[in-house]
Amino acid sequence: PLMMNVMDMAFPRLNNLSFWLVPIALLFMTMSLLVGLGPGTGWTVYPPLSNSIYHFGGSVDLAIFSLHVAGVSSILGGINFITTCLKGKVSYVLSFEFLNLFVWAMIVTSFLL
Repeated sequence: PLMMNVMDMAFPRLNNLSFWLVPIALLFMTMSLLVGLGPGTGWTVYPPLSNSIYHFGGSVDLAIFSLHVAGVSSILGGINFITTCLKGKVSYVLSFEFLNLFVWAMIVTSFLL
């Protein structure tokens, strides 16, 4: 927010929520490692692999849920950042052509999320 010359993020509680979803995702990922023999799927965590025919236990289910929680966390952070940029633009505090390259990179990354 300081690089955009605005006071605070648009939704501070949303920022807090997106921050605290990351440890929950890490907790579910750690739990998936401890259940049974672990997920053991490599890079492709694909939902049919969580079927009991292919994998015993709920380790793949926990790994997939962990990835979903981490994705929700990043989407909430992106929404908060985009709203903060638009809030600064609407209040005539900042002009998009005078933003830092870092802020532009963050805006593009947030929209790509």
